[in-house]
Amino acid sequence: MKYIVTIFTMIAFAGLMALIFLYAQIRFDAYKIIDYTPKLTTQIYDRNGELIANLFDDENRLYVDYKNIPPRLIEALVATEDTSFFEHSGINLEAIFRALVKDIHAMKMVEGASTITQQLIKNTVLSRQKTLTRKVNEAILAYTVESSLTKEQILERYFNHVYFGHGYYGVKTAAHGYFNKTLDALTLKEIAILVGLPKAPSSYDPTKHMDLSLSRANQVVNRMYALGWISEAEYTKSTLEHPMVYDETLTRNKAPYVVDEVIKSLSTEYDDIKKGGYQIYLTIDLKLQHLAHESLKVGYNGMVSRMGKDANASDLNGAMVVMENGTGNILALVGGLDYAKSSFNRATQSKRQPGSSFKPFLYQKALDWGYSPLSEIPDISRTYVNSETDEEWKPKNYENDFEGLITLKEALVHSRNLATINLLSLLGLDSVYKELKKDGFKNLSMDLSLALGSFGISPLEYSGFYSMFANYGVRTEPMLVRKIVNRQGVEKIYETKTQTMTSPKQSYLMIDMMKEVVKRGTGRNAQVPGIEIAGKTGTTNSSVDVWFCGFSPDIEVITWFGNDNNSPLKKGETGGRSAAPAFKYFMTKYVELHPETTREFKIPEGVESRKIDGTTEFFTDVSPFPKTNNVKQLKEDSGLMF
Repeated sequence: MKYIVTIFTMIAFAGLMALIFLYAQIRFDAYKIIDYTPKLTTQIYDRNGELIANLFDDENRLYVDYKNIPPRLIEALVATEDTSFFEHSGINLEAIFRALVKDIHAMKMVEGASTITQQLIKNTVLSRQKTLTRKVNEAILAYTVESSLTKEQILERYFNHVYFGHGYYGVKTAAHGYFNKTLDALTLKEIAILVGLPKAPSSYDPTKHMDLSLSRANQVVNRMYALGWISEAEYTKSTLEHPMVYDETLTRNKAPYVVDEVIKSLSTEYDDIKKGGYQIYLTIDLKLQHLAHESLKVGYNGMVSRMGKDANASDLNGAMVVMENGTGNILALVGGLDYAKSSFNRATQSKRQPGSSFKPFLYQKALDWGYSPLSEIPDISRTYVNSETDEEWKPKNYENDFEGLITLKEALVHSRNLATINLLSLLGLDSVYKELKKDGFKNLSMDLSLALGSFGISPLEYSGFYSMFANYGVRTEPMLVRKIVNRQGVEKIYETKTQTMTSPKQSYLMIDMMKEVVKRGTGRNAQVPGIEIAGKTGTTNSSVDVWFCGFSPDIEVITWFGNDNNSPLKKGETGGRSAAPAFKYFMTKYVELHPETTREFKIPEGVESRKIDGTTEFFTDVSPFPKTNNVKQLKEDSGLMF
């Protein structure tokens, strides 16, 4: 008898040690469930709260707290998977014995007896293999989890972790994905479909096997009715219901160029951007984003129609950036005509020459240094020789003529290259270059070709510089992300960054000159009835790049077209002919969408006016009307021959 007791003691001790060893091996698995931190989908919204895209790595999961899970959803799950869930301690012994009898009778494992807790464990840390070792591990884990978490916490983890098919992890994701609904808006039949999915997600996927999905859902409804948890009327109505099911992409990406830029700009700040469960609120307006893409197509189609039927337009592309003047909020950002064909973002990644659209920056320097819009400058041809290479440069006007003397305003209105180059020479190349570098421009040419915008810049970066005109002398940095909320609900607000470049009164002189560009100059094709538009065209040598940079009192629109391989466009394509129509289409539709938009530019304090030959001309104390001997003095100062 003594030996028998010893043997039993040793067996019991060995069993205890085995359990301790097993627990030591799996306790870390228990922590994964207890300290549950799953990969969560980051969602990007536009300024109006409309979903732009889902970002995720591997698992598309939207988290829902227990308090926001509808009671009917919990009832459906418990009725179907584990009726005694709120009574047991992790495993259901009665169900285990019942399943064991069936397994012995069949001489193999044919039926499980998993509780919801055990199913959570299988889905989270263990395999689905029906082996004795796994079952023991599962039981130990189930007791461990149940002793550490409340039933509500277990249900919360289950509903957020389980796979519901079609790439949807978690019940909230599945509700949005299959039905385009929040959880509290689901019908009983839709709830039943979701509850029935985890058993066989692929087989019961309603986008692929609707008949099987409905059949499985009816089993769920029938079980709830059998338990008396729903009424006969609810049972009948739900059984007959045939819900609308959606089959959409998991990302739901409505603005891929924007999303790419968001990921790029935030990746250094958030290394878990695709799995951290952030809510990112952008300045983008999806309606305007779609309108900008549509507007680019208008400009593109016009250019293609002028090419002729046999022309190859495969390299022709464009970009558009729309920005709110005062805030710098980017309302639309389109980096190409077709993202599916090319994901290269021409709005942010390409560096194209701005051409004549750069001239207002030079003219603004002239105004700030005492020139008036009516100051006259020489519009004459000159030949420049490179002292190092002896290479000659003889710039010319687009019209191949010259005016002799011309006012600053007329030179800008008609985009006179020769006058602009001569103005740069008069102002001093070194002085202007230093000022522009100080303003933030990069990669500038340290020669007179600077006057013609002979450097590379992206449309997005350019929109920031151009905002100084639309915003009365204050440069506003383009802002794409407005707010980020992390999974704990902590918000990070992004503020507008500004830099004063000139005074409002001096800026208005340029606004008036750029209004004239649109009224009667190279930008005539950008006119929009009922609203004042200011802007500047840009066309580089051989029409490699064509631009229209325009703005109303409220918004700015930068439009660019060119070939991706930097080859010239068809002869005759210019910023006014090619880019301005796209701008006009956008702005016309914008005014229809926003009739409340400001229609006229306000004249700031310090700006005076005078009528000359029936035309209102503006001046300030910094830029007074030119003296009567201005032309003679200019000739003497410039040393130029006329």
